[in-house]
Amino acid sequence: MRANGVVLLDSYRLSQYAESAPCYICGGGNNFDAELCRHCQAPMALAHQANAQKIHPKMIAAIGPSGAGKTVYLGMLTDMLSRQTEPMQMLSRGAFSIGLQQTTMSSLSRCEFPGKTPSEPDRWNWVHCQVLRRKHRPVELILPDLAGEALMEEVEHPHTYPVVRAFLAKCSGVLVMVDAARVERGEADEDFQTMKLISYLCELKYENKQPWGARPVSLVFTKADECENCFDDPHAFARQHAPGLYQQCRERLAKHRFFGVGVAGASAFRSDYFGRVHVPLRIEPRGIVEPFRWLIEGLAA
Repeated sequence: MRANGVVLLDSYRLSQYAESAPCYICGGGNNFDAELCRHCQAPMALAHQANAQKIHPKMIAAIGPSGAGKTVYLGMLTDMLSRQTEPMQMLSRGAFSIGLQQTTMSSLSRCEFPGKTPSEPDRWNWVHCQVLRRKHRPVELILPDLAGEALMEEVEHPHTYPVVRAFLAKCSGVLVMVDAARVERGEADEDFQTMKLISYLCELKYENKQPWGARPVSLVFTKADECENCFDDPHAFARQHAPGLYQQCRERLAKHRFFGVGVAGASAFRSDYFGRVHVPLRIEPRGIVEPFRWLIEGLAA
């Protein structure tokens, strides 16, 4: 008895590798089945989704020194927006986009803050999402959790982290995280490091024909629950406690605004084998959505 079948030639399989798949972040060529870009370590799923759905997501960065609370803020933001429908809703695209939300909320549910984001780009969490608003067109966004140490290393030594430089150059807007508690205590390093980040942005070659000075920038004072006057008037708080940053924003950023946010209603320190650990006593998110909403409205303007 004779049976018919089809066998793929090895040469046909290899032909798929002849065509390069460009990374959505840096534009570098990769194999079609690569998980991460070999040039910048960004997920290739971002490029595959954009090509399959014929969309061009905008990019938003959350930047700030190490320990400023970027991971906690982004995790809480994505969790809140994914659970509500009005006035703004966030829908994740791809399973990898839920990792940041899951990690953050799992840690907070155990009365712990999530661990520090590793400096290695291949271990960062990326969020590709769609933001829905009534009477507005949906907005496609890419929002990664960048490591603070990697950001400052790139600022001090440009081209150390190609993914940071490529992503920030293409960003349509940015959330700048500043530790309000450190600033209020008079720790000048927080002010200086944030000023370095703003200067770095303004010196980047822009990809979308709009210089960084004209793009919307939300300046977010995190951990504002530890200094109540930050919630009352973030603008006055910045002028009093971060004068260098305040003056730099006035002179170099045409579209910027200060905000105060908090995730923990109260926090404390506990001792373990590694020393004192900062832990949340209760979770009371406050002012989380406002900086992001203002930024989205600025993108549409």
